[in-house]
Amino acid sequence: MRTLLLSSVLGAALAVAGPAAAFADSPSHPAGLPKEVYGGAWQSPHVQGIAVDERRGFMYFSFTDLLVKTDLSGRPVGSVVGFTGHLGDLDFNSEDGRVYGSLEYKEARSFYIAIFDVDKIDRMGMNAEDSDVVSTVYLKEVVDDYSADMNGDGVFDGNIGATPDHRYGCSGIDGVAFGPAFGRRGGPQRLSVAYGIYSNTGRSDNDYQVVLQYDTKRWKSYEKPLTQQAPHTSGPSRANGKYFVYTGNTTYGVQNLEYDPYDGTWLMAAYKGAKSGFPNYALFAVDATAKPRLQPLKGQATPEKGKVIPLSARGERDSATGVRGWSDSSGQYGLVAVGKGLYYVVESGKITEGGVAKQTARARLHRFTGATPNPFTRIS
Repeated sequence: MRTLLLSSVLGAALAVAGPAAAFADSPSHPAGLPKEVYGGAWQSPHVQGIAVDERRGFMYFSFTDLLVKTDLSGRPVGSVVGFTGHLGDLDFNSEDGRVYGSLEYKEARSFYIAIFDVDKIDRMGMNAEDSDVVSTVYLKEVVDDYSADMNGDGVFDGNIGATPDHRYGCSGIDGVAFGPAFGRRGGPQRLSVAYGIYSNTGRSDNDYQVVLQYDTKRWKSYEKPLTQQAPHTSGPSRANGKYFVYTGNTTYGVQNLEYDPYDGTWLMAAYKGAKSGFPNYALFAVDATAKPRLQPLKGQATPEKGKVIPLSARGERDSATGVRGWSDSSGQYGLVAVGKGLYYVVESGKITEGGVAKQTARARLHRFTGATPNPFTRIS
């Protein structure tokens, strides 16, 4: 492991001399933000998401079983290793200076928010369980929906999509982002957590994105160290709010969720779905001021109402379903707003070093234009 980490550090450091070190100062590009940040090359699964601390100048990359911390020139500063679950999307909480990420242990039916004390990440290869940099909060509501026996046969079918089990098609969690309560542009910050949704074309109750919102200000009492062999259950009994966005079924739900306070927009990046009756867009938008309305949920076997949030009027519109979005958008591997309509959008890649296959990530600066079919234009 030490050799692997050293190789990855050297690979990332060599990349700094390239475009990751390019800075600009113009009306369309704030001074101090690089056009590209290279996240390194790692013998891990692909990049899942990023977080940025602009004030202190750090970026954080999730590679599923590994978190990497770099400065904004792409120089690796530290890493957290040893995750046996799925570390997904990340977001930086400016109120407490920590990074929050989705963390799944499907076989153990345990879903957490992992909270990183990022000031302590100061060297490579820190262990997630014994280095005192990771605490976790258990999300019971997610566990209940994931474990739901929807056909009443008394059997939990496990981590598969081809089943009527898993309420709303819940496969766990992926996208996370801090922002205001839905329906508002301001006010106290909430942590929004989006469900992963199994791709399943044979059921009709999985066509919503499901998003939970939590007030995390009192979460200290729930936080426990990560114990992967004996998962804990310390966390809130339910979310402060549960919301539904009608998009059509997607493949594993919202991969990256982001709130942009510049124009009051929530963006939801997803892997495209496979249902022929839907447009299967890759990106959806919700206006922050769009009020959730209690409505009947479409396609449910048992009639049910939920707080439904309408999609933004921007993007392409599918006349058959009324669903709006963008068909050719990126953002599924990492998406973070950095002000004035600018976003870092992550590109995932693969390289081979010394005969070893590795995954890479490049966070590249883009402007959100809203144009179709791709709303992002790269800053060159």
